Amino acid sequence: MKTHQLILLTTVLFITLFYGETMGLNFGILGIAYALLTLFKTPEGNRTRTFLILFVTTVLSSIAFAWYGDFVSFLAVFTSAFLLAFKSKNRDLKSIFVIPVFVVNFITFPYRFFKFDEWLPKRNTSGTLQKLISVILIPAFFIIIFFAVYSAGSEHFSKLFTDFHFEFNFWEFFVLGCLGFFIAFNYWNFKIDHFVFGWNHDLKNDFLNEDKIQKPTYSFLDLDSERKSGVVSLLALNILLMIFIVTFNYEQFIEIPKTPNQLSTETHDRVNAVIISIVMAIGVIMFYFKGSFNFDKNAKSLKFLAKTWMVLNAVLVISAFAKNSEYIISYGLTYKRLGVYAFLILSIIGLILTFLKIQKEKTNAFLFNHMVWYFYGTILVCSFINWGSLATSYNIKNSKGNFEYLRSLNFNDELLYQKFPNEMNVTTDFENLRREQNKPFLSKIIYYQTLK
Repeated sequence: MKTHQLILLTTVLFITLFYGETMGLNFGILGIAYALLTLFKTPEGNRTRTFLILFVTTVLSSIAFAWYGDFVSFLAVFTSAFLLAFKSKNRDLKSIFVIPVFVVNFITFPYRFFKFDEWLPKRNTSGTLQKLISVILIPAFFIIIFFAVYSAGSEHFSKLFTDFHFEFNFWEFFVLGCLGFFIAFNYWNFKIDHFVFGWNHDLKNDFLNEDKIQKPTYSFLDLDSERKSGVVSLLALNILLMIFIVTFNYEQFIEIPKTPNQLSTETHDRVNAVIISIVMAIGVIMFYFKGSFNFDKNAKSLKFLAKTWMVLNAVLVISAFAKNSEYIISYGLTYKRLGVYAFLILSIIGLILTFLKIQKEKTNAFLFNHMVWYFYGTILVCSFINWGSLATSYNIKNSKGNFEYLRSLNFNDELLYQKFPNEMNVTTDFENLRREQNKPFLSKIIYYQTLK
């Protein structure tokens, strides 16, 4: 199928799925449809292993949204689908460019829409399609635009077309058509500007031969001075970090316990400090190992101190991990505490990648190119697993949290009905559940249909 046909088809599909409906099963169906059409449209040469994995994750995340219908699964579908489209057009570009490419395309949509020659068929199109475009589609577009303007300016004019008793919501149809076309146009007809290919060269994972030539980074420092600067800085930072680890663990595990609220605040503040410390630590390593120092035979002390600092930062993360676990054992499982685990795991991954960057003499871009996939994987994992049910099950088994708190967690209705039947029956949850189960088919969220 050609680009204009795909745009028209998916716009019509969008309107069909969402007209008169709320978001639910329909968005999952839309995501799967986009994935299948992308698979069929993509040339064989671009169907790489990465592309096929993204096709599978797009389908799975669409199923996850149809099941849960929450923001995380929506983000997973959105990210997976646009990564899939990006890789279908160019297999060699780094995935991190998916963000600037589509942001630019969204902004330039009005300009690109009127460049009809780039996305509409040429004159050798069949006469029927030409008539459809020239006699129906283009006039309809202008009529709709001016109808909106005139309706806003005259109440009587608006009533001439709205005081009819038939079930058709023109404004909903119009908005859905515009939104569906906007998504379809940017998905099937996005443009990758030339500057992206230049940036792609700069984000290579390995150094070129000319990058390995020993030369100072700054004009005011020679190589020896820059090397000494790195050794002194990292030696001082290692000593500082060891002192911080001692005080950090003393405050967490030895100091007299405080009230739950104080402990909660201090725990999150300390974890935030750990995460910021890790990000800054990686930044310092990138500062010193961005070029020829990766291949400097006289930089053994610098590399040793850098690796030592990575190990000490890993010890700091493990300490925070242990404290978060102790906090969960004492006060129960919450979304925030699960989020702390996620950020700490990503921090450990970042440290491991930084260690490998030094060990295998990789560029700084190596870190960005790999971390973007780990962040994407985190979104997928968050969308696939019912964390609310997991937290509720743990808290009930360990007698943590009251009914009001457990009720604030998502997708745990069945567990709450089993544990707190009386409380659930006198709340609005039962009516909300019935309302969800009685929604039209395309608006349904599968999770609620599985509940008895």
